[in-house]
Amino acid sequence: MLTKANQITSCYLGPQISPEQFIAEHFFLYLAKGTLHGYDGHAHYTLHPGEYCIVRKNHLARYTKIRDNDTFEKVVVIFDTAFLRLFQQRHHTPDAAASNHEAFFRLQPNDRVPAFLQSLMPYYTPGGKIDETFAQVKREELLLILLQSDPTLASILFDFGAPEKIDLEAFMNRNYKFNVSIERFAYLTGRSLSVFKKEFAGIFQQTPSRWLIQRRLQEARFLIHEQGKKPSEIYLDLGFEDLSHFSFAFKKKFGVAPTRLE
Repeated sequence: MLTKANQITSCYLGPQISPEQFIAEHFFLYLAKGTLHGYDGHAHYTLHPGEYCIVRKNHLARYTKIRDNDTFEKVVVIFDTAFLRLFQQRHHTPDAAASNHEAFFRLQPNDRVPAFLQSLMPYYTPGGKIDETFAQVKREELLLILLQSDPTLASILFDFGAPEKIDLEAFMNRNYKFNVSIERFAYLTGRSLSVFKKEFAGIFQQTPSRWLIQRRLQEARFLIHEQGKKPSEIYLDLGFEDLSHFSFAFKKKFGVAPTRLE
């Protein structure tokens, strides 16, 4: 929601999206307070207060939030496919092919963006809700502002094609730390699930699920034994959902609890 003091605080505009590390829909992200570190398997990104970007769909991404005086405030506006299709019809925007591959597309400063964010204030109730009719209009307004400022965004937002077939081995060795389903990995490499599993077995001589666990545990052993990392510091970044599951799997493979290697 937005405060009466014209100070931008957290709000969320558009349909709910999954919190998983697979980005299913494009979204605009503005950081008001704190610092955000992002990683997409290729590069690391940092967003500071007053900066904003487009986070692109069909990418893997992980975020680390750093609070400022125990505060982290952001504005998220979802540009889902249904909304973009409707926008495309209304404004006669042609389909496009993406011209770059980064998950975090940083946007250049534009005076209209902060003004737009402040303009949301009258439409929010004290509970942080907004009428769906106004939500659609405000999302469209933001997109018009962004496209006028940077027309190259069209090549990102209006590319509705599925991921193309890519090198499976290279992709998995680069992205094994992301905690997403096998179905997501198959989709992102441009394969059906059955084809993905067959080709994966031919390359790695293991099932995808078993290989992912083994590869993550090997990396964990290196980080703990060679770099002095603590299990509690690394298990999330290696794709494990909780510390107890990580510790159990580690001890099962290496015969010793990860804390014994510290």
